[in-house]
Amino acid sequence: MKRAVFQSGFPEYLPSQRVVELGVLDSLRRTFELHGFASVETSSAEALERLLQKGETDKEVYVLRRLQADAADEPGTEPGRDRSGLGLHFDLTVPLARYVVDNAGQLEFPFRRYQIQKCWRGERPQEGRYREFTQADIDVVGKDTLSFEADVEIAAVMAEALSALPVPPLRLQVNNRRLMEGFFLGVGAPDTAAAMRAVDRLDKVDPGEVRRALVDEAGLAAAAADRCLALAAIATTDMSFVEAVQDLGVEHPLLDQGLAELVSVVQAAHEVATERVQVVADLRIARGLDYYTGTVFETRMLGWERIGSVCSGGRYDSLATDGRTTYPGVGISLGVTRLLAPLLTAGRLDGSRSVPSAVLVALPDEASRRSCRTVAQQLRHRGVPTEVAPEPTKYGRQIRHAERRGIPYVWFPQEDGSHEVRDIRSGEQHRADPATWSPPDVDLSPTIVHEEPTA
Repeated sequence: MKRAVFQSGFPEYLPSQRVVELGVLDSLRRTFELHGFASVETSSAEALERLLQKGETDKEVYVLRRLQADAADEPGTEPGRDRSGLGLHFDLTVPLARYVVDNAGQLEFPFRRYQIQKCWRGERPQEGRYREFTQADIDVVGKDTLSFEADVEIAAVMAEALSALPVPPLRLQVNNRRLMEGFFLGVGAPDTAAAMRAVDRLDKVDPGEVRRALVDEAGLAAAAADRCLALAAIATTDMSFVEAVQDLGVEHPLLDQGLAELVSVVQAAHEVATERVQVVADLRIARGLDYYTGTVFETRMLGWERIGSVCSGGRYDSLATDGRTTYPGVGISLGVTRLLAPLLTAGRLDGSRSVPSAVLVALPDEASRRSCRTVAQQLRHRGVPTEVAPEPTKYGRQIRHAERRGIPYVWFPQEDGSHEVRDIRSGEQHRADPATWSPPDVDLSPTIVHEEPTA
């Protein structure tokens, strides 16, 4: 298989690799639309003021301006910053919040949308991190209130969508920040946000360092910090996490609410996930961003855990506001490029052919080009992707041309006006009528080819 090469964090795929990406995007669209999510596309550019509200992305925003722009013509930002006032969006959540407020009067709530678009982030390119990347988001947004059932549905829809993808098995990790906050309150934490941030670092630092942060930064007693680490160590693929939490002997109403919500979400995801998606109640998952208020998700690709979470999100009770109305939401974002690019780079996925064509109409001579185009058009009218050979060379060369491009069938017009078609993979050739013949469904379009790693 050909391996993908990316320039400076801006992915470019070969045609056969693009087959893989399009196949994944089509699969996601089918699943999202089956569940009634409407497609939305927002502007690539957003106001810098809005983009910079997330302080941790301050140095990663790409500014949008004309090359010859006169600073005097574009006032509005502080010294040292670009004066265009616009930047490329680095995720799809910020645009969603703005879109909901701008169009609230024309939307029906709860508003259910999916959005598949490119994003841009100016960070150092490395495996799993790119400067230009495609994300696929689904969200349910309410007006003032949003039922918890939206959390349950989002988990189930994404578990179903992930189960259909041609990638290595995935681990969908689910937690609930109400559960965590209630537990921290139950052990006497004076600063639950600091405790949340400390636990969220468990994937990156030693547990001993997290324990010190729980004591020094979150103000917990040593024994309480140990109980928080015990909570974070709980991870189960069944409902046994409930008893494990209860065995820690901590009580708080918010803990009870979060535990019940987590049970509902995990059960719903289990009901639709196949063996390709392992649903785990993982009580160390916190999602460091403070705006998450309930359910939180992260997803790892088994064997590729080093690239981090490929699908993350959660509940945010204050997604957006216009000063009068608050719009709560719950959503999850799949990093399509983060998911696929490492597999394409490693040659683990590819398309079965580099072109959509299923048939090449052989060209006997230049005088036959018009009649060959007519044959091709007859096939296309019935949904068979077809092209005509570029030159009337020897048939052997035309067959090799089709073979190099992965086209499975070559069509041969005969001198008596009849037609024959050859499956160049098997060599079988038989008479065919362009008004009625079609290839098997499996050959109509390129498919995704998997290559298992060698031992």
